[in-house]
Amino acid sequence: MRRGERRGAGGPRPGSPVPAGKASLEEPPDGAAAGGASGRGAGRRSTESEVYDDGTNTFFWRAHTLSVLFILTCALGYVTLLEETPRDTAYNTKRGIVASILVFLCFGVTQAKDGPFSRPHPAYWRFWLCVSVVYELFLIFILFQCPPQHLAPLTRVLALQTVQDGRQFLKYVDPRLGVPLPERDYGGNCLIYDPHNESDPFHNVWDKLDGFVPAHFLGWYLKTLMIRDWWMCTIVSVMFEFLEYSLEHQLPNFSECWWDHWIMDVLVCNGLGIYCGMKTLEWLSLKTYKWQGLWNIPTYKGKMKRIAFQFTPYSWVRFEWKPASSLRRWLAVCGIILVFLLAELNTFYLKFVLWLPPEHSLVLLRLVFFVNVGGVAMREIYDFMDDPKPHKKLGQQAWLVAAITATELLIVVKYDPHTLTLSLPFYISQCWTLGSVLVLTWTVWRFFLRDITLRYKETRRQQQQSRGDQSTAMSHVDGHRPGPEDPPGPTEPESEGVPAPD
Repeated sequence: MRRGERRGAGGPRPGSPVPAGKASLEEPPDGAAAGGASGRGAGRRSTESEVYDDGTNTFFWRAHTLSVLFILTCALGYVTLLEETPRDTAYNTKRGIVASILVFLCFGVTQAKDGPFSRPHPAYWRFWLCVSVVYELFLIFILFQCPPQHLAPLTRVLALQTVQDGRQFLKYVDPRLGVPLPERDYGGNCLIYDPHNESDPFHNVWDKLDGFVPAHFLGWYLKTLMIRDWWMCTIVSVMFEFLEYSLEHQLPNFSECWWDHWIMDVLVCNGLGIYCGMKTLEWLSLKTYKWQGLWNIPTYKGKMKRIAFQFTPYSWVRFEWKPASSLRRWLAVCGIILVFLLAELNTFYLKFVLWLPPEHSLVLLRLVFFVNVGGVAMREIYDFMDDPKPHKKLGQQAWLVAAITATELLIVVKYDPHTLTLSLPFYISQCWTLGSVLVLTWTVWRFFLRDITLRYKETRRQQQQSRGDQSTAMSHVDGHRPGPEDPPGPTEPESEGVPAPD
């Protein structure tokens, strides 16, 4: 079995649990063996929780590679030998694509490399890793299509060079798609209290309270669990509202009232989600991670509690990003914020370009996908930044999330360049230019000028101290007793390595 905390045969490897009844520590990401260090908790990062595991390895945790292969072969044999193949080419094409994806997912779930998470089961996270590969390949397929004019009639259906072709292609996924979206006025009437509407003067507020309010709260609650830092979450939340202000000339649904931006979004939905997320992080960091096999627990209440805790993390690592500690970490944190904002913008631009209604299942599935892969990607990025080894590589899930985000942006650029090339208003461009200059100036001062200044001051202090020590030594050699104007020096017992009397 490839789980990080269990091994069925061959003896425990570094970081795996010891036999039943003994405590063990989870293997740290840098590969240092927990058992090889002296002292309790040695080899574990200071931000990592302590884990106790009795090492139970049940049927639920085994790989079942042969079982999955046997079932898959039987299913393919049934389709080949016993089922009559329809004469519908379009139906056979769809079914063949779905079957190919399912076979790849079965292979990945049983054979792919494990990630940093193991709850509720490592196969769950391997499944989402394979889904990431399938989604990225689908995006690449859409991106690399030929012009439809030079293709055969049957192949011309799949040609997606223009945005209209892309919209019509989605009809093969759902016939209800490919229809222009109805325009909705978000920022027309921004009065919180409308005195002209005597029956309902707060109708503007009630109109904004739709299903996206709990979605915003839940989204930011989960993002907080991914990022695990209040400052970074707040920066991403506020910066996205500035992006909505800046891009409302491109996307109509970015045009919202001021109180919708800052009160309902930033303070109420996002702020409350971040607050609840931080409280959950606090509970997870203080929780005791002690695991027992289900059949080793005597009471039914304890068994039910163990089943519920199976959906909580196996261990916990508190993220300390420390962006101002080095230039490398500062650039990494800025890159993380940029990718987060870009993924948020891709959601709105893809809906606008491909005519996807906000409530459609494809939009919901994309959000569910990013929720599952985002947490793994953030953990892998943090381990990549916090790993002291010189030869290290970015995690597989983090690599795929970055590639998917960039590919989605390229699809938007290819399908609707007119919308993206609409120039920013002059005052908006001035604000972004000023903000970029301030960030660049702070970066140069913090990581270049400040360090040069500190090194210069330290060099001058050492030189002055050295000159003072030399003058003191010369005065002792000449028999000169230091006066009140002479620079202070160490007493004679201290200069000879003997501690001075108290």
